[in-house]
Amino acid sequence: MPPILEVKNVEIMYHPFILVIKNLSITVEDKSITTIIGPNGAGKSTLLKAVSGVIKFERGKVTRGEIRLAGMNVTNQDPDKISKHGVVYVAEGRRIFHELTVEENIDAVLYAWGGGDPEIIYDYFPRLKARRKVRVGYLSGGEQQMLAIGLALLAKPRLMLLDEPSLGLAPKLVSTLYDAIQRIHENEGITMLLAEQNAKKALDIADYGYVVENGRVVLEGPADILREDKDIKEFYLGISKSKRSYKNLKWYHRSKRWV
Repeated sequence: MPPILEVKNVEIMYHPFILVIKNLSITVEDKSITTIIGPNGAGKSTLLKAVSGVIKFERGKVTRGEIRLAGMNVTNQDPDKISKHGVVYVAEGRRIFHELTVEENIDAVLYAWGGGDPEIIYDYFPRLKARRKVRVGYLSGGEQQMLAIGLALLAKPRLMLLDEPSLGLAPKLVSTLYDAIQRIHENEGITMLLAEQNAKKALDIADYGYVVENGRVVLEGPADILREDKDIKEFYLGISKSKRSYKNLKWYHRSKRWV
């Protein structure tokens, strides 16, 4: 049986001369959590947009390689067609209806999906139930992110794409959010592809990880092994046995064995 997602030697361009992804390949196994970590601008969000199809709205396109969902080629297909394969994209920046209440957001998504059980949102994010009559614009960033993920659950996805879910959140809220993401994965059996700058949180819950820099995969492996990798510890987790200066950017690049 093929993996739920295969990205094979993909090249992605914008507008149409800006090359962002360069010969990148990843595999996501069914019922797993796979994470893509890397610095801002590495191409993580671009990859998720390409998998979901929404990259077409930003004048982006896969110009080489292919994207397969459960063996089916969905390269450059429209987002509505891709979503019918059970793919839901939770975009960076909590793109929900800020002028509507929590309940009204849920009602709108229920209407779009043709039904569902809103209690699943409150089961995983109970603080939203107490805030259900509040306009979303008055919620905290963490509560808005909880709602965005909860709304995605209403689609009963097979594959959930999470784009920088911890962005701009306080550490305590990040921990609460990641606990919920892990419980959703375990209880609902949803496969997840998670793009994150917060490498520690992502690797703590993931089964497998990819490090992406400048549009390329530079390192990959089981998450527990990546957590112990000395370069990952130093450059992404902030753990080092010795104090080093990062004033010299060229030295920083030389010291990473994958560059």
